[in-house]
Amino acid sequence: MSQELPTQTPKRPDGKVVQFKREFAWQVAPTLLTSFRYAWMGLSYAFQTQRNFRVHTFVGLSAIGLGWWLQLTVVELAVIGLTIGAVLAMELLNTALEAVVDLTVKQTYHELAKIAKDCAAGAVLISALAALLVAGCLILPKLVAVLLAALG
Repeated sequence: MSQELPTQTPKRPDGKVVQFKREFAWQVAPTLLTSFRYAWMGLSYAFQTQRNFRVHTFVGLSAIGLGWWLQLTVVELAVIGLTIGAVLAMELLNTALEAVVDLTVKQTYHELAKIAKDCAAGAVLISALAALLVAGCLILPKLVAVLLAALG
């Protein structure tokens, strides 16, 4: 049983018509390069407008830099990198969900909107805490060893 799709043909800001049918999804981004450009625009938006995205980015880069300086193994750096990627991806999803919720409820308060936003923020928090735990387990022992060697 097929689901009825809206009959309107909305337009993007650039004036192109957006198709709702899945079979025409490729027309939204006609080339792979265009898809990457849209993704980059999302990353740029998040970095420019979301304080927490910038904080997570700088903390993540610091963790990678510290891990490199401490000469962590490639696998250890990869694990740290994956957890950083998970945090940044969750932050992007949180930003997207907040935008959709705000679009839906406009300037009004709705308890379900609050729940959606709070849960998305909670998902970011859990991923950030997990990343902190992973980085701590991999970085702290070597950092302590380096500090003790420098002091003794």
